[in-house]
Amino acid sequence: MPRKKAPEVRPEGTVPEDLVDLPPPAPAGRWSPDVLGDGFEARTIPLLEDDEGEVVATLVRHVPADDPGAFHETPSSPSFAVLYLHGWNDYFYNRDVARRWSQLGGAFYALDLRKYGRSLRPHQTRGYVESLSTYDEDLHEALKVIRREQGVRTDLVLMGHSTGGLTAALWAHRHPGALRALVLNAPWLELQHSALLRGVAQPIIARLARTQPKAVIPTSDPGFYQRTLTGWTDEDGPLPEGQEDDPFVTGWEPHPAWRIVGAPIRAGWLSAVLAGHAQVAAGLDIDCPVLVMTAAKTIITATKWSPQLREVDVVLDVTWIRRRVHLLGGHVTLVRLDGAIHDVMLSSRRVRDRAHAELARWARTYVLR
Repeated sequence: MPRKKAPEVRPEGTVPEDLVDLPPPAPAGRWSPDVLGDGFEARTIPLLEDDEGEVVATLVRHVPADDPGAFHETPSSPSFAVLYLHGWNDYFYNRDVARRWSQLGGAFYALDLRKYGRSLRPHQTRGYVESLSTYDEDLHEALKVIRREQGVRTDLVLMGHSTGGLTAALWAHRHPGALRALVLNAPWLELQHSALLRGVAQPIIARLARTQPKAVIPTSDPGFYQRTLTGWTDEDGPLPEGQEDDPFVTGWEPHPAWRIVGAPIRAGWLSAVLAGHAQVAAGLDIDCPVLVMTAAKTIITATKWSPQLREVDVVLDVTWIRRRVHLLGGHVTLVRLDGAIHDVMLSSRRVRDRAHAELARWARTYVLR
């Protein structure tokens, strides 16, 4: 297998246009083949315009009957529906998550939120919102499509990763009775390092957000997490024996324009996230069963690459995630996964298999009827 170079960090997350061939957007109002290939379809969902102009979300669905990679024992008639929300600077591309939920009997959908991934348009500021509740429109319009296809009484599972996990938790809190279950994959429930730091930073960021909402907050992204997603490099040493075909080794192949290194953090967006953290710290009242999965360890202070970073969360402080779990609601299950990375479902095959086994066992108890 050809060896790869480490991903390049570019100023403010820019990607030269001559290196990026963006796929055409999905049509509005109907399904069409998705960039993920056979068994995946997408449709654009028009939303209300904002100060930057046109706004859309993009709904992706898994069609197991058309997917050569679907599991043979996948039911032909789903018994519940799943909607997946990605994290910051991200979009949906994990086919295996879709196939595993379909195997459990779920009609799987994923949402590229406004200004991310398939929904990002040239005139837009990547990922920018000033309140996480803005995403209510994205979710509600997606749910209209899902309800039309699966029935208004179909049980719904919401799954969110990282910032998408925070968004999903806050949405579940504001919409009691809407969900059968909530699954959070490394949800960003608190600022890295400490709640004390959030207490200091929040009023400063809020003031900046009022006067210069799109001002870029200086950060340093060495690209370590992106490196865990793009496969083995020369610096990682010999390929793991018996794992030569694992995407964790060969690379998950995120699109270079939809998941980048050094995406700029802006004051208005960060203020919205910190406000969400404060809500979690004050306590939520999610009324459905919640599953939270995280890596076992965090290393977010590294300045030099090490293969050890392929076995820990290099983005969020998992200790603070776990400290906030009991504040989500009255029925929460926590799973810590040794060897997991930030997105536990993109970890090595051994870790992924355990994560999906834990998810399946939990779902059979709290989701399947």
